[in-house]
Amino acid sequence: MKSAQEKRTQIRRRIIFYGRVQGVGFRYRAKYHALDLGLTGWVENGWDGTVTMEVQGGADEINTLILRMQRERFVEIERYEATVAALQEERGFHIR
Repeated sequence: MKSAQEKRTQIRRRIIFYGRVQGVGFRYRAKYHALDLGLTGWVENGWDGTVTMEVQGGADEINTLILRMQRERFVEIERYEATVAALQEERGFHIR
């Protein structure tokens, strides 16, 4: 159970990634990094070639996840859009 302080520092972002992000292991790698960083949420392919992720945790950890994904081999993120999302009660990080 998280303390009140930990809950206050939690944020959730909905991020849409554009570029070569499908067919390159993006979702699997995102899950691996998210779990390594203690983040929760989900990731899924979009019908238009994008990948959408909702990720929850500390701001520094979310930024680290994005940086790690930008450095991944074969992944080419041209740009991404991040918006604020409502906090969720959840466990783990899932591929949809």
